[in-house]
Amino acid sequence: QVSLVESGGGLEQAGASLRLSCAASGRTFSSYSMGWFRQSPGKEREFVATISWSGSSTYYADSVKGRFTISRDNAKNTVLLQMNTLKPEDTAVYFCGASSMWPPTRATMYSYWGQGTQVTVSS
Repeated sequence: QVSLVESGGGLEQAGASLRLSCAASGRTFSSYSMGWFRQSPGKEREFVATISWSGSSTYYADSVKGRFTISRDNAKNTVLLQMNTLKPEDTAVYFCGASSMWPPTRATMYSYWGQGTQVTVSS
C-alpha cells in the first residue's frame, strides 16, 4: 500500500519555473516506478514523465522533453518534477502515481494516485 500527496502547484507566468513534490508513505516505495500525469478539464489524464524504481531510467512526453525533469529520493520517499520554461498549455492538475510496471506511460498502468495539485500558467 502506498499513499501519495502532491504539493508545489500554483500560479506562474509563462517562462517561469515550478517544482512539484510527491511525498509517499509506505515501506515499499522504492520498489515502484513513479510517474507524473496531468489533466485539464474535459480531457483525459495525460502522461508527463516517469522514473524507474532506482532512478536510473526516465521517460518524458514529447511536449515536456527538455523542459521538465523528474527525479526521486528513495531515502526520503519523494518524487520531484522540476518544470522550467512553463507554457500556458502546461496548465492542468498534476497527479503523482505509483506503478509496478515499466515504463508506465499509460494511466491504467498505475496502482496508486495522489489527489493532484493545480498548476496554472498565465500568458
